[in-house]
Amino acid sequence: MTTATQQHNPDAVIDPDAAVVGHPKRPFKRYFRETGWRHLVGIAMSIFAAFPLLYVFSASLNPGGTLVTANSLFSNFSFQSYVDLFNRPQQPYAAWFGNTLLIGGISSLGTVFLGALAAYAFSRMRFIGRRVGLLTLLLVQMFPQLLAVVAIFLLLSGISEIFPAIGLNSQIGLIMVYLGGALGVNTYLMYGFFNTVPSSIDEAAKIDGAGHARIFFTIILRLVAPILAVVGLLSFVGTTSEFVIASIVLIDPDKQTLAVGLYQFVSQEFSRNWSIFAAGAVLAAIPVMTLFLFLQKYIVGGLTAGSVK
Repeated sequence: MTTATQQHNPDAVIDPDAAVVGHPKRPFKRYFRETGWRHLVGIAMSIFAAFPLLYVFSASLNPGGTLVTANSLFSNFSFQSYVDLFNRPQQPYAAWFGNTLLIGGISSLGTVFLGALAAYAFSRMRFIGRRVGLLTLLLVQMFPQLLAVVAIFLLLSGISEIFPAIGLNSQIGLIMVYLGGALGVNTYLMYGFFNTVPSSIDEAAKIDGAGHARIFFTIILRLVAPILAVVGLLSFVGTTSEFVIASIVLIDPDKQTLAVGLYQFVSQEFSRNWSIFAAGAVLAAIPVMTLFLFLQKYIVGGLTAGSVK
């Protein structure tokens, strides 16, 4: 077409961007209406999500100790806040970090194990009260955990008089509280994923002589790895960032978690140090970010497959 036009009118000017063979150029209005606005929304959301992270990191590098002087991002650059974070005997950040990893790791592993056992029972077994039990788990989770703070305190206070190891000011007691309140939504989420696994696999294993325990540990757990990763990640994030119950149960500074300990840097009126607080928050985000990146390939599949049943 172009060659014929040139032969009939050799003086005609041809715009090379007017059309491309096989890939015609879209007008700007059409491009913006179809895909351009999505790019703008994506850029805006990326800036909205990244700015608080950059602001906290900039505040951790600002030796001023206030957030007002951190308004200019990265105007001051010093790692002194990170050094001071580990040189405060009255505020043992290293102990808080270790306690958080210990409590969060054990709680997440226990939540995954107990939730998987309950989900397998609800998915594969038929018994009286099965449907009522599922509904009860969901109804209990409708009430916020804050309503149970007084009951948890009184319960642990009474237990500490008989078994001090699992009562107040005990990390084991806090782990047991977390495990007791993590079976509702997690069990129902796992139950939906377990239903996607064909029951014919169980029947074939039973023909070969396998019982429920062997089927669960050797077959089912490998097939439901995505949802186990999702529940473990959500549980770890929830326990490491939980403040209310941890501040009531744990009293000694050496036993507290990061969420409780970091509050001490900004709770006192005349000794607030937002730089050290920001530095501690940046370091506290590293384990969660590392675990998220490690389990990233399981997250989307686990959430979407567990939500269709």
